[in-house]
Amino acid sequence: MSADVTIETPTPAERRRLKVRDAIIEAAESLFTKEGEQGISMRRLAEAIDYSPAAIYKYFDSKEALFSEMRELFFERLIGRITEAAAEGGDENVLCARCGRVYVETALEEPNHYLMAFSFWNKDETPDENSFAFHAEKQLCDMIRGGIEKRIFRQMDPMVASKSVWASVHGLATLMASIDDFPQGMPGSEHVTRETVIDFHTDMIIRGLNA
Repeated sequence: MSADVTIETPTPAERRRLKVRDAIIEAAESLFTKEGEQGISMRRLAEAIDYSPAAIYKYFDSKEALFSEMRELFFERLIGRITEAAAEGGDENVLCARCGRVYVETALEEPNHYLMAFSFWNKDETPDENSFAFHAEKQLCDMIRGGIEKRIFRQMDPMVASKSVWASVHGLATLMASIDDFPQGMPGSEHVTRETVIDFHTDMIIRGLNA
């Protein structure tokens, strides 16, 4: 016999609070996309949503707390895109290649957000083990482990392989997100498109994993 599940409906006050919180984050993301991290201040956010700076602090006690939330939301969007790509099916070598491409494409769609998402990863502030960033790495590790079990990928430590693959894809994504005219802006590379570099890079990674 199943137990009854009670779903609590948000009160009007809770709905208003969520609405204001979402408006703050939306305004912050808009400013960040246009001007980067330096373009965000509590004063400018307050002006954007027609609130006082003091009211903003009721939702986020510091700019760092707001950035932390924005990072998690970006990683959540990234995970969603990767999950959709994986749901299309195929063997692990196909899945890894497709997900790698989606990873880079998502970084290029929101380059400022992508660079900010990793700007906190230092000795002073590390992500929580339940964060979407760690979930992304676990998803990759499970995918590689599945390929090893099916003998599509060679025998290796999936934890080592997932770190290496992530570092490789992250390197390309960071390079492309940081340099607007890469690679065509480099002398002699006018014919080289971003798509061909992404394809070559993901193919190179999969060849390194294959049995």
